[in-house]
Amino acid sequence: MAGGVPRIFVSHLAGIAVFDPNGDQVGRVRDLVAMLRVSKRPPRLLGLVVELSTRRRIFLPMTRVTGIESGQVITTGVLNVRRFEQRPTERLVIGEMLDRRVRLVESGEEVTVLDVAIQQLPARRDWEIDRVFVRKGRSSAFRRNKGETLTVDWSAVDGFSLEEHGQGAENLLATFEQLRPADLANVLHHLSPKRRAEVAAALTNERLADVLEELPEDDQIEILGKLKEERAADVLEEMDPDDAADLLSELPEEDKERLLALMQPSDAADVRRLMAYEDRTAGGLMTTEPIVLRPDATVADALARVRNPDLSPALAAQVYVCRPPDETPTGKYLGTIHFQRLLRDPPFTLVSAVLDEDLQALSPDAQLPEIAGFFATYDMVAAPVVDESGSLLGAVTVDDVLDHMLPDDWREQEFHLSGDVNHAD
Repeated sequence: MAGGVPRIFVSHLAGIAVFDPNGDQVGRVRDLVAMLRVSKRPPRLLGLVVELSTRRRIFLPMTRVTGIESGQVITTGVLNVRRFEQRPTERLVIGEMLDRRVRLVESGEEVTVLDVAIQQLPARRDWEIDRVFVRKGRSSAFRRNKGETLTVDWSAVDGFSLEEHGQGAENLLATFEQLRPADLANVLHHLSPKRRAEVAAALTNERLADVLEELPEDDQIEILGKLKEERAADVLEEMDPDDAADLLSELPEEDKERLLALMQPSDAADVRRLMAYEDRTAGGLMTTEPIVLRPDATVADALARVRNPDLSPALAAQVYVCRPPDETPTGKYLGTIHFQRLLRDPPFTLVSAVLDEDLQALSPDAQLPEIAGFFATYDMVAAPVVDESGSLLGAVTVDDVLDHMLPDDWREQEFHLSGDVNHAD
């Protein structure tokens, strides 16, 4: 290979922007597609998996890549926008090669793949994987970054063509650690079931819970079913109660009861309460964990609660004032305070003095059309759900309403783009 041709490690490409010749961003790199070859020949890099703004993933052939530099990819501007579908002969470089256990040909020693490098062939648009960055020793939760690391030629390792059981996910996750839960969910959705289970096993309970909430129902059930029951229960506890209830309701009765029995009693009680309501009602859609304050709390107290980084923007948009107890179901619901109103009043003001008492609450039996009409009429992003006795049961957020109004496969649909894919140029 000629000197002076730059070598790029694929971990540096994950998530970088893809631009057309006019400088307009068309998407981001989510993976690379390679084809293994016989006789120790370096794999040919076929192209990039690019995620468009609509979250559709398309295939961009390397022959249409005019440059990879300064943290960006430049294309010819001609894109084929049919959804990318991996072929049996293809390998996803980030999704399937990183964290793989292979052997050094010379010594037979087992090593872990941390990264691989690609290089453009001289005077051509062809690219290939020519180097592998590996670590000696077996990594574990207690021995991260231990062992000697080295970069070797592709021909110096063996084992990429074999199916591996128990492949780790540390380096794959490091590649996508900055992704939002919805984007990481999209990454998982496009992995093989085996790789998806390995990545899920490597995520923390909290991170996995956030990602599960963004996955299609089939993926949720598949991942949960491959976790040990104790861990599955822990992950369900970390999920929003309404999302956990939706997921559990799709399981066989026996499995559902077994998992509920393993959950903390208070968390299980919230989930059971939500499962008692019909699916497309306010009671079935609501979360049981809105911001609830007593009437003697101050605006400063309310703002402190709103600042909680674990709250979704919709739940942080307003607080609900109730008499004790201040956990749902609460004492008498008194009214709502919108976030903007909190910003306009002095910090020492009592929340009971700035209530919006005219906003009508939803009944737990309110049907989806009524709920959607409420949000449209009052320009709200969250709404209180109050029972006949006047107790606050929870709050419905606009994202939950949209989830139930869109088609079941809305995550798989793009509303602005269509076309055909061709994996060959």
